[in-house]
Amino acid sequence: MMHELSNPAWESLCSRQKQFNRGDDEIRYYPEDVSPFLAVKHWDENDLHLLSTRVLPDRSFSMVVEKQVQLPSLFDIIFAIPLYQMVCADLKASTKNGMEVIDLTYEHVPQMLELTAMTKPGPFYERTIDFGNYIGIFEQDKLVAMAGERMKLNGYTEVSAICTHPDHLGKGYASVLFSKASARIVEDGSKPFLHVKKDNEGAIRIYEKFGYRIRSEMFFTVFKKRIS
Repeated sequence: MMHELSNPAWESLCSRQKQFNRGDDEIRYYPEDVSPFLAVKHWDENDLHLLSTRVLPDRSFSMVVEKQVQLPSLFDIIFAIPLYQMVCADLKASTKNGMEVIDLTYEHVPQMLELTAMTKPGPFYERTIDFGNYIGIFEQDKLVAMAGERMKLNGYTEVSAICTHPDHLGKGYASVLFSKASARIVEDGSKPFLHVKKDNEGAIRIYEKFGYRIRSEMFFTVFKKRIS
């Protein structure tokens, strides 16, 4: 049986995030201003035929799946990269203290958009904050670091949007936020997981220190249907 995390967007949109689904029972995807992820259940020949016939060329989508998928030729591949998916079964929380961590709200969205546009931790849009539980660190009323949650499925919650302003690197902000975000997930009764570029060895070592372990290789692709 396939692991739940092998197709996390599908599992999320079938369970804890089904309220976000703008597709149906065969093709599921998030609202365009929340997240670009689209998923089908098996990514087999039948599912790819569904994509070919029913996806409109009005927006680009992303997929993250354990098996490498060969999309039909009428789709343009905008970006593709292999990732590692890491899961934390035994969190080793940070002992650093003294930093004020703020829960981020809709009033902070302009600063969140500015920070993520600069640091590019992954897709972040006007309503991505609807995923919930975003936290940040400010200096002189300016958001300089943040982290939050993204996909949520039964038993698991993804840590995402971990980023720090380039002028504030080396202060330990990301570690504090990452630790707090992970601890909150554990306290809620789920296991934290994340996705990281395979060549980002520094980040992988840091995540391992917090108790994360590589579960699987994943394939991330941004694609769009070509206009006929």
